[in-house]
Amino acid sequence: MKTASAGTVESMDCIVTASEADPGSGVVVQLAGASVARFGSAMRAAVLAVASRLGVSDVVISVQDNGALDLVLQARTEAALELLKGVSAA
Repeated sequence: MKTASAGTVESMDCIVTASEADPGSGVVVQLAGASVARFGSAMRAAVLAVASRLGVSDVVISVQDNGALDLVLQARTEAALELLKGVSAA
């Protein structure tokens, strides 16, 4: 299984890990961190929007949040997915 990550464990950041999933499984989002209880639905929507925009399917996206702003979450998600595409193409 191929995996790619983007981000750090620093405050106001997040680590996004994208892993290949079985064909037909769709996009699965796993969220962890202190902000999830309060902002989980918005975080999930942001991650799914990036995956949709990039045309990604059949992937598991895990987010370890440390207070990242929405823009940071989107950028880290895009970076992890683009890295995964590069790993898959190699």
